[in-house]
Amino acid sequence: MTGRALKGGFLLRGLDRGGLIFLAIILGVGILVPALNLLTPPDSALHVPNYAVSLVGKYLCFALLALSIDLVWGYCGILSLGHGAFFALGGYAMGMYLMRQIGTRGVYANPELPDFMVFLNWKELPWYWYGFDQFWFAAIMVVLVPGALAFALGWFAFRSRVTGVYLSIITQAMTFALLLAFFRNDMGFGGNNGLTDFKDILGYPVQAAGTRATLFFASALALALGFLLCRAIIRSKLGKVLVAIRDAESRTRFLGYRVEYYKLFVFTLSACMAGVAGALYVPQVGIINPSEFSPANSIEMVIWVAVGGRGTLIGPVVGAILVNFGKTYFTAAIPEFWLFALGGLFIAVTLFLPKGIVGTASELMKKKNGKPARRDPAPEPAE
Repeated sequence: MTGRALKGGFLLRGLDRGGLIFLAIILGVGILVPALNLLTPPDSALHVPNYAVSLVGKYLCFALLALSIDLVWGYCGILSLGHGAFFALGGYAMGMYLMRQIGTRGVYANPELPDFMVFLNWKELPWYWYGFDQFWFAAIMVVLVPGALAFALGWFAFRSRVTGVYLSIITQAMTFALLLAFFRNDMGFGGNNGLTDFKDILGYPVQAAGTRATLFFASALALALGFLLCRAIIRSKLGKVLVAIRDAESRTRFLGYRVEYYKLFVFTLSACMAGVAGALYVPQVGIINPSEFSPANSIEMVIWVAVGGRGTLIGPVVGAILVNFGKTYFTAAIPEFWLFALGGLFIAVTLFLPKGIVGTASELMKKKNGKPARRDPAPEPAE
């Protein structure tokens, strides 16, 4: 059996009918929306406008981010309140590449320095900006930087057996520290204005309809691959150990498993997925700034997972899309009440749908059919 076949077999492990339907929907949307945008006339009832392509593409990025949180929270019991940091770091890595592509088309027409550096009287490009004029280097940094930060944080936290609310506080403190750091102009990342005014990606105009359609499909494809990877992990022996750690960490440790290594692996992988989501998000929205590090954003991401149903994989995707669609609608219709609506939604789900939308729907279907259906291990409250 070839290495390619082995990889394909691993990714397709445990892919049941529900998973196939979910993948078909995601990939179908990834193809249909760009096609309706590019191939139908603007006056057609089937035409998808440019703003809708970017908006739904942003939802797909959020869905991948929610999926990464569900992997660590729903299946390993690690409640991270700092995944906004990994998302933002991936976004900044992509933003740095996009800024280097502007060249002499900036306001100050400097071939090397971005406009904000010229404005702040920087004389030369900082060393940590080297290499970001190449897409392959930026793509590596999108995964490497969030992964390295998660690995470093997890190495010390998990080896010290920091768990529960204490770990959540540490991850949130990390996010807040990065927020303060990136707000500083002398950090070399644009200060409070961040990075924006992007022109090209891989030589193609960012604002062009074809580029937006390609980014949209890339977001859908990344979400599908992320789902396959997470499903393969939780269906494997590794996934069973992760669930055991979530439900009874001390007992799993007593059986001889190096719990900290398992937690470190899944936490690092989750951060890498969040970085990819951030990298796909930035060229579609056209900006990345320190507000993405806000602790409130990370808390909102956890709400997406809770609303959809943690420990279901499909649930977080549904939760991220529904909550952000509601946010888009209500911030336009009743902007002063949006935060109250979000808080009320979380309280209602906690009280009446403790397993989320997808988890509750799955239970109702099983009761209706009168027999247990194959599903992912149901999450219990993690300490």
